[in-house]
Amino acid sequence: MRIVDETDFGLGWLEETSLARTSHALVHEGRLWLVDPIEPRELEERILALGEPAGIIQLLDRHERDSAAIAARLGVPLHVVPRELPGTPFEFRPVLRNRFWREVALWWPERSALVCADVLGTIPFFRAGREPAGVHPLLRLRPPQSLLGLDPEHLLVGHGGGLDTGAASAVDEAVRHARRRIPRWLVGLPAALRRHG
Repeated sequence: MRIVDETDFGLGWLEETSLARTSHALVHEGRLWLVDPIEPRELEERILALGEPAGIIQLLDRHERDSAAIAARLGVPLHVVPRELPGTPFEFRPVLRNRFWREVALWWPERSALVCADVLGTIPFFRAGREPAGVHPLLRLRPPQSLLGLDPEHLLVGHGGGLDTGAASAVDEAVRHARRRIPRWLVGLPAALRRHG
C-alpha cells in the first residue's frame, strides 16, 4: 500500500497488486470524503488527519471494496452510485446504468478533478499502446460520451496512479478513440496480462 495522487485537496492510496486498486480521499471545507475505499491499514491515521469524515462514495455498484465496513466504523453514510450529493461541490456524470453495470464518475469543477472507478484506468490492462489512460476493455465499443469536454487538470482512477499532466487530452483521446484502438489494445493484451495477470 502506498500514497499516490497527492494534491492540495486530498490524496490516494494504491494497493500494490496486479489490479493496482486505488482509492481516494477528497477534502472540501474540512470535510473528508472517501471514494471507493479499500482498507488503508497503516495509512489510515494520515488519511483521517485530512478532515472530519463526512461520507463514503462508491462510484461503481460492484466496487464494494471495504466501503460498508469503513462507513460503519467511521459512522458516516455510504452513497452507492449517487446521482447527486447535495451540500457537496461534486457532480456525477453517468457512465453506464443497466442491470449488469451501474457506474458514475465524480466531477469536481472547482478543482478540475475527474474521479473514475472502472471506466478509465492507467494500468496496462486498460491502455492501448502508449496512451496514458484507457477505457475499460468492456466499454471500448461504446465509450461514455459524458466524460468528453470536461477539460480536467486531474484524473484520478480506481486502478493505477492518476494523471496531473495532460489529463484533459488523455481523457478525450481515450474516449474518442476507444473503439478504433481495440486492435492495438488486443495486441498489447498478452504483455499486460503477463505483467499484471
